[in-house]
Amino acid sequence: MIFSLKDLVEFLPPLLDGAVITITVSLLAFSLAMVSGLAIGIARISRVAPLRILAACYIQFIRGTPLLLQLFFIYSVLPFAGIVLSPFASGACGLTLNYAAYMAEVFRSGIQAIPKGQWEAGSSVGMSRHLLMRRIILPQAIRILVPPIGNFFVAIFKDSALVSVITMRDLMFSGELLASATYK
Repeated sequence: MIFSLKDLVEFLPPLLDGAVITITVSLLAFSLAMVSGLAIGIARISRVAPLRILAACYIQFIRGTPLLLQLFFIYSVLPFAGIVLSPFASGACGLTLNYAAYMAEVFRSGIQAIPKGQWEAGSSVGMSRHLLMRRIILPQAIRILVPPIGNFFVAIFKDSALVSVITMRDLMFSGELLASATYK
């Protein structure tokens, strides 16, 4: 089917609005998932057993349930508990919680990939575990972490289409509305 200039003028504004929302929710969820994923990943390798167990349980539970189910739960079930979120907040929260679990494992593996000698060298000069992590381990782990983090950005951008299911007017939802209204 060929689109006319009239169709372009009619379709482009809602599609661009949807694209802006898609990009916004993706960037917000990605940045929040990075921060929380780093914290959960560090908790996963912590010496404090309850913290380590809690992080492992969170990761296993979130990674074991579908993102669509998590989005439905946040948007539809939490209001029964008195927690009412807008579609945008529900979508961003769901994507963040889901991808934080995956990124936690990426951060954990990147940190554990640094040779033990680096840990021992920092400890031998009297660095605390926090300082050692900040100055020696994380800077070296970053080069290992960049490719999988880039992959997760692409994945979170693609999975943001699932937020259309909870009535968020992202690019997918806007396209479906236009298609159903105009049959084009």
